[in-house]
Amino acid sequence: MAHKFEIYKDKAGEFRVRFKYNSEIMFSTEGYTSKASAQNAIDSIKKNGPDAPVEDNTQA
Repeated sequence: MAHKFEIYKDKAGEFRVRFKYNSEIMFSTEGYTSKASAQNAIDSIKKNGPDAPVEDNTQA
């Protein structure tokens, strides 16, 4: 599979989620105190992400 979500523990012991595409990390989340919260973040991204608008804050 070319893309996947990963739940991992950071150096501070918090749970984080990262999304990888072709082994490249595309984004990672803030730290969560529980693994369940990290899973909730994944579920929210999957549910709400496909229709999310793109906001371009760059200046031409």
